[in-house]
Amino acid sequence: MKSQFFLGYLSLFLLSSSFTTAFDITKLLNSHSEFSTYNSFLTSSQVAATINERQTITVLVVDNSGISSLSGKSNEVIKKVMSLHVVLDYYEAPKLQKLPNKTALLTTLFQTTGLANGQQGYLNVTASSGDVKFGSAVQGSSLSSSLVKSVASQPYNISVLQISSLIMPPGIENSNTPPAPKAAAPAPSKSKTPPSADSSSKSPSKSPPPESSDDKAPTSSKKASPPKASDSPPSPTPAAADAPAAAHAPAAADAPGGASAKKSSGSRVITSGVVVAVFVVVVSCFWVAL
Repeated sequence: MKSQFFLGYLSLFLLSSSFTTAFDITKLLNSHSEFSTYNSFLTSSQVAATINERQTITVLVVDNSGISSLSGKSNEVIKKVMSLHVVLDYYEAPKLQKLPNKTALLTTLFQTTGLANGQQGYLNVTASSGDVKFGSAVQGSSLSSSLVKSVASQPYNISVLQISSLIMPPGIENSNTPPAPKAAAPAPSKSKTPPSADSSSKSPSKSPPPESSDDKAPTSSKKASPPKASDSPPSPTPAAADAPAAAHAPAAADAPGGASAKKSSGSRVITSGVVVAVFVVVVSCFWVAL
């Protein structure tokens, strides 16, 4: 039971805190007719919706006479100038009058858009003898606007301060170069497509090599025909086969010659034996006669 009571109390506390942090810059300025033109520019440029999404912010407003310099400007320029007058921190008049270093560099909503060139998205603020002045952080810019008064505030969430005149950084009306890189982003994609076209053009160049390989194929077939000419030597090979027959013929001829030689040698041995025998008989007869 106690835990349920605690959770209910916590939810009510969080709900009440969420309501206290919510604010609407348009409603805050509706009660100040001297800022009606400024308020309409905030709404038409949709900067008011971005302000209401923030939790800690300071809005520098200019009365109707000071905002007249924006009349006739393009919607893009109006949005840049209006977002430049929104500081991404909570500042009240006493806090600005007691800056520790008498000066500070303030980051604005314009800096978060990615459209600011160089230091265009920052403001310089300087406090001297209780007088607070604002100016662009772009080099060479002057502190041309002064703090007039505090208009409205919800402590630590939103502070609305009136300044004497609009702050116009040099080149803010011509700072259209950041969108150009976005247009340049497609350009790399187009530059990538020609390489693919080149690769496709290279593919046909690679296809001719197969044709050259086909041309080499017939040459290989022409080389295959000489082996047929070399096949003609099989006719000599039968002749070579005949040659062994001829070789066998001399061998056969030599065979009878060898046999006759053996017979002649044998006949010679017999003849010599007969002669010896006759000689022995003659000698023996002669010996007997003696």
